[in-house]
Amino acid sequence: MIKTTPSLPTSMKTPMQIGIIGCGKISDAYFNGGKHSSNLNIKACADLNFDAAKAKAAEHRCEAVSIEALLNDPEIELVINLTIPRAHVEVGIQILEAGKHVYAEKPLAERLDEADKLIAVAAKTGKRIGSAPDTFLFGYAQTARKLIDDNWIGTPTSGTAFMRCGGHESWHPNPSFYYDLGGGPLLDMGPYYITSLVNLLGPIKSVIARTNRASDERIATAEGIKGLRIPVNIDTHATGILEFANGALITMIMSFDTHRGLPEHLTINGTRGSLNAGDPNTYNVPPKVFSPGQSDWVDAPATHPANARMIGVIDMVDAIQHDRPHRASGELAYHVLEVMEAFDTSSKSGSAVHIRTAPERPAALPLGLREWTADSSL
Repeated sequence: MIKTTPSLPTSMKTPMQIGIIGCGKISDAYFNGGKHSSNLNIKACADLNFDAAKAKAAEHRCEAVSIEALLNDPEIELVINLTIPRAHVEVGIQILEAGKHVYAEKPLAERLDEADKLIAVAAKTGKRIGSAPDTFLFGYAQTARKLIDDNWIGTPTSGTAFMRCGGHESWHPNPSFYYDLGGGPLLDMGPYYITSLVNLLGPIKSVIARTNRASDERIATAEGIKGLRIPVNIDTHATGILEFANGALITMIMSFDTHRGLPEHLTINGTRGSLNAGDPNTYNVPPKVFSPGQSDWVDAPATHPANARMIGVIDMVDAIQHDRPHRASGELAYHVLEVMEAFDTSSKSGSAVHIRTAPERPAALPLGLREWTADSSL
């Protein structure tokens, strides 16, 4: 993971009190990221397994409480929902109905009709929804955004978005959910790629796709679960073409059926050159650009300092404090979910699927984060 710069923007307002529900491995990224911004304070954490909450609270110096106590705490204004994807909507609704803003891990929901319920409750309560991934706000991702905005590659026309691996049963201690409903390569990794593409190119207009699976069963090889037979209830390979409102066409492959894939990740072609934006899951290497006449790819000059997961929450808190839109928004996450659901719909129908939503392209982060003063706003 990219290290978080200790000089993320701050606010003169009183730090917002934050709660975390779900104390699994990913919670460390949020606990650690929250230590680098003075506009928020992680007050408490909760988990169905109270021992897990107590362990994280001791490690990160906050309170371990029950989920009910956290939701009833009048000081907590925003709750980070790090439960399993299947519980994102149910827990998110509880958070909103408790009068608190919610920021969820990806995906926003497993299905659009479930996400609709969450959106409706947010509208009723007047509270905000934020959602991972926030990797599109990482320093190198914002550098890639600036390269496109500054016309380094001309008008974007095409590109590729590839995530290809052999699946997670070779290393994950509990990989079964990756092969059940709500899992699969698209819902697992698609949010990183599609969110990054919307940040770079704007909203998606239509999708035409096909999906399949290599087998109906996987045999685990990870230590501790070797030989475990895992039923495959979802398609494990998805390939499609995303048509963007600006006219660009992106070929996308998300696969758990590739024994060895090349690290192309995310590439955008334009009328004047090409941009290799890197891995949207981490953005831990500089983007590269290529123009006719060059002998090879060239590392782009960095324009933004490094940061890490939690920047989406930090931005959301700052946005609430300064009454502006936040970047890792529910509208953006809903659009990404609609695009992912369109893969399955298109594959079954054999036709292109029109995407109804068209969120605003998230605002680029300002330059010079290290020079921001305490009263600066994102």
